[in-house]
Order: sequence, then structure tokens, then C-alpha cells
Amino acid sequence: MIPAFGLIIVGDEILSGKRVDKHLPTVVRLLAERGLALAWAEIVGDDRPRITAALQRAFATRDVVFSCGGIGATPDDHTRQCAAAALGVPLLAHPEAQALITERMRDVAREKDEAFDAARPDNVQRLQMGVLPAGARLIPNSYNKIAGFSCTGPGGGQVHFVPGFPVMAWPMIEWVLEHQCAQWFHRAPQLEHSVVVFGAAESALTPLMQRIEAGHAGVKVFSLPSVDHPVHGAHIELGVKGAADRVPAAWQQLLATLHEMRLALGPEIERRQ
Repeated sequence: MIPAFGLIIVGDEILSGKRVDKHLPTVVRLLAERGLALAWAEIVGDDRPRITAALQRAFATRDVVFSCGGIGATPDDHTRQCAAAALGVPLLAHPEAQALITERMRDVAREKDEAFDAARPDNVQRLQMGVLPAGARLIPNSYNKIAGFSCTGPGGGQVHFVPGFPVMAWPMIEWVLEHQCAQWFHRAPQLEHSVVVFGAAESALTPLMQRIEAGHAGVKVFSLPSVDHPVHGAHIELGVKGAADRVPAAWQQLLATLHEMRLALGPEIERRQ
């Protein structure tokens, strides 16, 4: 069975509008390039009870989930603590994670031509980024060596924690996909066919949509209305999507019925995954 894939985005800056989220479209693309799809996404502010609750839900599933943000060591970073609380395990110093942080601090001191002082308060504080939920596994960070981490929940759910910075997060997500999810790549090819329909109301198309879904197991019918499209103006994009071997028959029935209804049709669109 191919698991569902989920995304949790953590940060007040997204909810307040100070930052525009870029993780969602990128994760959708990274998954699609591998024949996978995002099943759900959730945005949570920097609030420990809410983050903990979101992670508890994720750990209770069998999903593969990426969590972006909040794994630093400043007072508004809560994700490491919430992951431990959601799992009911302690936070522990992770020797390998802290060794990588120390290596990074040495590199920075060398670049600045400074002596490295491990006991300096800011360096001691940075080591907190290597205090992780018991049992955590590391995700390498090619940008600055400060690792992310993965944890497994009691239901088998895998949550992979990466920073909020795209320059770090996206290569780390790709690493997880390539090293831990390759067995699911392109296992269930998906196909989508749609057509632009002019001058029709969704209510008039609903019976057709219901017939198509009832007659083609595993196929979903969708309608995407638009009132001010820059090219097509007011229209409905009506289509079918699902397993590549099931969609063609449903598509032919949908298209034939639209012609029988003498509706004005625009371009046809095909998308493969």
C-alpha cells in the first residue's frame, strides 16, 4: 500500500502574512515528480498545544508527513518539544546531531578567523537544536550541517521534521523521498482529463458527474468554476481523475455526454502523474 502524504507548516509568520508560504506548492511538485500526491496539509501557529495536537494526529496515522519550521533553539521554536510531547517520550541530547552542530560552529569560527569556544553561551544554546525526541533519526542538512530529524508514531506514521527555511527544507525533503520512499515512486500512475465548458451551470452538470462516479469505481469527477479567467472568461473546467487505467473510459463517457448536451466546449486538458 502506498501511504498518504501530508504536510504541516509551522509558524506565526505564515498566519500573520509576514511570510508567504512556499512549502505547499514545492512539496506538491516534489511528490508529483515521483508519481506521488499530497493528501492533506495543515498550517499551525507557534502555539505548543496546537502543534502537539497536529503532531498527535499525524503520528496516529500511517501517513508520511513533512513538518516544516520551528525546530530551532529560540523561544518561539516549539516543534522539537511538541514532537516529544506528542509521542510521550523525553527530549534527549542526540550525540550525532550535537557533533554536527559543533562542527558547524567550528566552521563558522574558522571562517571569521576566531578561536572556537564551546563554552560560550551562544554556542551552548545552539546545541539545543541537537536535543531531540528519544529515538529520533537524523535527516542530513547539506546547507549548514544542522540536521533535521524523523520520528515514528505508535500507528506507524512517519513525521519528518525540517527547518522552515526553503533553502534547507526542500533538499532535506528530497533526501527523505529518495532514501525512504523510493519504493512507492510511480507505483500508481494517475491521469486527469478535463475540458473547458462554457455557458453551463454546475447544478445542471451535477447529475452527469454523479453518473460518471457511480459507473467508474476509483474515478473522481471534478468541476472548477471560474468567473474571471484572463483567457476563457466565465467557464467551468469539468474533468475526471484517478488511476491511469480507469480514467479513459470515464473521460470518453463524460465527453460524449457533453457533446450530446450541445454545450460549448473549449480546450481539453490532460495531466499525468
